[in-house]
Parts: sequence; structure tokens; C-alpha cells
Amino acid sequence: MRWIDVPPVWLIAFAALAWAQARYMALGLSLESDLTDLLSGVLIGGGVLMAVLAIVEFRRHKTTVIPHETPTAMVQTGIYKRSRNPIYVGDVLILAGLILRFDAVLSLVLVPVFVWVLERRFILPEEDRLRRQFRTDFARYERKTRRWI
Repeated sequence: MRWIDVPPVWLIAFAALAWAQARYMALGLSLESDLTDLLSGVLIGGGVLMAVLAIVEFRRHKTTVIPHETPTAMVQTGIYKRSRNPIYVGDVLILAGLILRFDAVLSLVLVPVFVWVLERRFILPEEDRLRRQFRTDFARYERKTRRWI
């Protein structure tokens, strides 16, 4: 059952809600335009790129990418110099891009809700584990690198 409580599953669930809203409850609202299509592609592509770059760093440091597992190393290189949570930033970008792609105007409210879920369900517990395991290193990293961007 633990495989259900991972960020990609939450992302799929939120994207499915947005798709359903666009399909069944559009209420005549639309942001459809060439600019919106371009922006959605940039957001989705940027989100995927951020997640891939982050996963590559995890692999380089031979540590887990699974949120509920204890890491063996604290990654501070590559994209992790800019954000403590680039995979989650990528997930948020992907969701925002999908909402625009689906033209699910009412679902834009899901973006901050998704951020809240990621923060409460994954980021805060992960940071607590890192704080306990890598005390001084994490404290220094936390001071110099933002949580999101």
C-alpha cells in the first residue's frame, strides 16, 4: 500500500481531477489560445527536466529517491544548489502545465492545494529525517538553499 503514497500518484490524482473538471464542469470558462498551449508545454517540459536532473543527482550520490526511505547521502550538487526540492517543483510545474493543457480553468486552485499536500506529506518529514541524520550539513544547506526556488 506504500506505493500509493508517493508524489507521482498524487500528481496523477490531481491531474485526473483537473481533466474531469475540464471535461464535465467547464462552465464556459476557457483560457484556450496559442500562448496558453506554448506556456503549458514549457511548464510540462520544464517540470520533467527538473525532475530528471534531480534524479540524476540522486543516482550520482547513490542514495534513494523514494520519499519515505532514509537517505544515505545528502545531495547538494547540481540542481540541488538552487532548490532543496526540485522534483517537487517539477511536479508542480507539470500539474500547472497539464491544467493549462486541459483548459481546466477552475482547477488552477488545485496548484496551491497540491503544493500544500507535497509540503505536509513529503517535504516536512523528509527535512526532519535529513535534519536528524546530517545535522550540521543540513542546517548549513537549509540556510543557503531555498525550499522551493
